[in-house]
Amino acid sequence: MMEKKSLHSVCRWTFNAGKGGFVPADMRPAWENNNLSTAEMIKLVKKRIAPRMPDNVELGIEMHYDTEVNEKTAPEIADILADSKIYLAMITPGAHSHFAYGGIASLDPDERKKAEEFGMRTVDLAYGPLRKAWHPEVSKWPSYIIWNGSFGYDLATVGVQQMYQNLKESIAKLCKYEEKEGGNLHFCFEPKPNEGHPAMLIPTVASAILFWRKLEEEFNITRKKKGVNKEFGHSEMIGLDHIYDSVEELDNNAMVHMHLNSQGYNDGIILGGPGKYDIDHGTRVNGMNITIAALIKKAGYIRWKGHDMQVRPYDNEEQGIDRVIRSILSWEACESAASRLDSNQLMNYLSMRETAKAEDLMREALVDAERTFDILYKR
Repeated sequence: MMEKKSLHSVCRWTFNAGKGGFVPADMRPAWENNNLSTAEMIKLVKKRIAPRMPDNVELGIEMHYDTEVNEKTAPEIADILADSKIYLAMITPGAHSHFAYGGIASLDPDERKKAEEFGMRTVDLAYGPLRKAWHPEVSKWPSYIIWNGSFGYDLATVGVQQMYQNLKESIAKLCKYEEKEGGNLHFCFEPKPNEGHPAMLIPTVASAILFWRKLEEEFNITRKKKGVNKEFGHSEMIGLDHIYDSVEELDNNAMVHMHLNSQGYNDGIILGGPGKYDIDHGTRVNGMNITIAALIKKAGYIRWKGHDMQVRPYDNEEQGIDRVIRSILSWEACESAASRLDSNQLMNYLSMRETAKAEDLMREALVDAERTFDILYKR
């Protein structure tokens, strides 16, 4: 049914014991950090998730430095990845765990310096012990995601402009540092309008695209291998259109990595959406995902599709594993339906203003995707 290789990455942070707060923190005791290290999590993916994948799917792992991988644990993790034929798909500096006052954008020079060094150590780890876990194909080498959980603010002051300037200078320094290591990582911003501050630098896809253009103009940083980690749910959270986000990314050659999930408002089954908190359901079979799958197929996107999701707070370990499998297969079903969608007929209907017939074609594609998911899941 599917032919070309499809790269899906599983996130280390999905495998947690429980969210805590208003829901149990110990719903999945086997996944408590002392019981499930990153090395053991990779073994779990190999044993429980890989066998459920179609033959065309290759798996990768996404990790935060230094909470999920560090200098001490990286050699073992790299060995297990290599032995399992699971690849390092993405690494990100978990600066938000350490720096609460802006990180590399901070107006506190001491925090900013420490956050910069933290990001450089993340580069060192990727090129050091984790290098053996990179995909053998150059086009599928890892992404280095810059998530803006640190560089935000909660005070309306003129200092925000200086924070933005600090961010540009610090990222330019990081890019130049990585260039000396080889320039092989794919850098991308993961936009988010809030969390962990009420207001964030780089809140939208357009903000990220503009940022890289400014770095090119002001610091001579190449935009090659620079772009966006499109996070579907972050756009959904504030009512933006992640289809148009995709168009902007592709138009600017900035689609570097993807985080597939859903906040839940567009399939009429799960709840969430604009104005809600970050829910991170897995990928859903819906018309918007079929459309995005068609767009990236036409553009020739062949890089990683990460599943930045949280299993439900009432799931046990078995159900949590099943959620991840369903998320990957849901996207594969959307891609499969997109490949059979008659795009020429669709465009003909739209050009003739036959929008009801265009809707019929998309509805047929949606039914096709649902049936494909059932086949993949039961196989």
